[in-house]
Amino acid sequence: MATARQDANSLKLIVNIDVPELAPAVEFYTRALGLRHSRTLDDDVAELTGASATIYLLQKPGGTPAVKTPPIDREYSRHWTPVHFDLVVPDVDVAAQRALAAGAKQETGHVDWRGSRCVSFSDRFGHGFCFIQFERDETYAD
Repeated sequence: MATARQDANSLKLIVNIDVPELAPAVEFYTRALGLRHSRTLDDDVAELTGASATIYLLQKPGGTPAVKTPPIDREYSRHWTPVHFDLVVPDVDVAAQRALAAGAKQETGHVDWRGSRCVSFSDRFGHGFCFIQFERDETYAD
């Protein structure tokens, strides 16, 4: 059992992504992001590795309740959420070509800011994500 106080450096991040069907999502994320499908749990959860965080694809059919309050159902057309993930890559153009070949939709051109270059996409399930390339130190310049 974990202690009540946890060091920030020991906090492990995982990413859960709801998808309507598991097989097409595994195909997309392994092709678009170069991740590995490590295992499938209970026929409706796929574990993807190869990033700094483990990603779990959770099969949740469209139209099913996402939360109880307020009553919101899952829908997989393009949608906005205040949380998305950025993937740090050595070359955004190479990563963009891989994602497009896997079926991603590019939503922006290059956005250059504080020593970074970013390109935004959506996956085939309506979720947004970005590729970001840093000039140095894998962070934004002062």
